[in-house]
Amino acid sequence: MPVHIRIATRKSALALWQAKEVSRLLREAHGDSLSIELIKMTTTGDQLLQQSLATHGGKGLFVKELERGLLEKTADIAVHSMKDVPIELPASLHLPVILERANPCDAFVSNTYDDLDALHDKAIVGTSSARRACQIMAAYPHLEIKLLRGNVNTRLAKLDAGEYDAIILAVAGLQRLGFNERIRSQLSIEISLPAIGQGAIGIECRENDAEIEKLIAPLNHAGTNLCVTAERAISQSLEGGCQLPIAGFAQLSDGELHLRSLVGMPDGSKLCRSEAQGPDTDPISIGQSVAADLRKLGADEILAACL
Repeated sequence: MPVHIRIATRKSALALWQAKEVSRLLREAHGDSLSIELIKMTTTGDQLLQQSLATHGGKGLFVKELERGLLEKTADIAVHSMKDVPIELPASLHLPVILERANPCDAFVSNTYDDLDALHDKAIVGTSSARRACQIMAAYPHLEIKLLRGNVNTRLAKLDAGEYDAIILAVAGLQRLGFNERIRSQLSIEISLPAIGQGAIGIECRENDAEIEKLIAPLNHAGTNLCVTAERAISQSLEGGCQLPIAGFAQLSDGELHLRSLVGMPDGSKLCRSEAQGPDTDPISIGQSVAADLRKLGADEILAACL
């Protein structure tokens, strides 16, 4: 087994937290004798902090450079937020390990208001997510959605500068960076169904690297992996990218997997919802079943209009 491992990571504070958490868990599993090196990279997504990612190729822009490091063997593993990982991976790479999921929900952050219900007419809500935007607009059509880009610190600074009445961020990201006190309230999954893979951290590596796979295997959380696999099967079936307004969230209970999903027009004028339940032994089929139902409800037309 290797005594030295190189971890490809973005340079953002949240990405570094994730890479360091993987490092901590690896040392917990294998002892402090394991040498770990962080390979810090700037991705195309990091360079487009003031623009909508949807017009430049989506959230896959956050992982391509890390994957190049794996393919060129300058890194052994890459650590990702699962909600940023495209469905199609490069040939010879795969995602064998997904850590136990943190809180998957969205957070309401404001210096003045306690929740979405408290916002006044035409209040400005910041988000970079079409998924969040469509659900908020459907439930609160009197609000205005304004694009919000940048890392977590930048987004909070824009809120504090008065550019927004409230912003919506992932609970997990805020908690990981020590900003739990900024969360005024948590959005229920009925109001904002989470993104596919939200709250989960994935580890990508080369398919033929048996030693590395053995090294990282103890970090895999079987339940989270099943849930995220079902969620990603929805997106794969609908051929939808990370930036399209698709939500998906799976939960396990007593050997059963319950999957909910949603596809919506960005302005909230139409939402298609579906859910299914089945044995946790076949998460992909459950995801495909939900996707097929969404198609019957008009998901293809919605997604085509968003491209």
